[in-house]
Amino acid sequence: MAPGRAGVNLLYQNDKKMFTVQQIKAVHATVRSGADFPRYVREIRDLGLIKYEFMLEDGRTVYYGADNYRVEAPPIYPFRIVNYIPLVEQMEQNIREHQAGKSDFLTICAQAAAAGVQHWEVNTHTMLCTYYDKNGRVMITEPIPDEGY
Repeated sequence: MAPGRAGVNLLYQNDKKMFTVQQIKAVHATVRSGADFPRYVREIRDLGLIKYEFMLEDGRTVYYGADNYRVEAPPIYPFRIVNYIPLVEQMEQNIREHQAGKSDFLTICAQAAAAGVQHWEVNTHTMLCTYYDKNGRVMITEPIPDEGY
C-alpha cells in the first residue's frame, strides 16, 4: 500500500484495485432477492472484480481481479449433490422466479443444484451470468441488466 493510504479500504497493487472477500461479503449482505442482483454486480465491479465462479456443491466462491489476482471464499453450506442430468427448462424457470424476487439466495442455490448446475460464472465486464453443468457445458447464459451505468 502506498504511503498515506492507510485509511483507504481498497488494496492497491500497481494502482489497480484489489478487493477482499470481506468487501464483497459486505456488498452481498445488501442483496435480498434476485431483483437486487444487477446492483450487486455493478458494485462488485466497482471494487475491481472482473468475474467470479460460484460452486453449487458447497457454496464456495472464487473471485478474480486484474493481473491474475484471485481470492477464494470458503464454503457457505454443507456439501450437496448436483444432479447429473441438466434440466435447462427447469433452471430457466427458477431464474425467472428468482429475478422476480420470489426466492432468496440459498433457495436458488438448491434449485440450481437440483437442475444440474455445477457452477455459475458472473462476468462483471460482459454483464453475463453463465450456468455450467457437471461436464463443463454451458446450460444457460443470461444478460445482467446494466441500465444507466
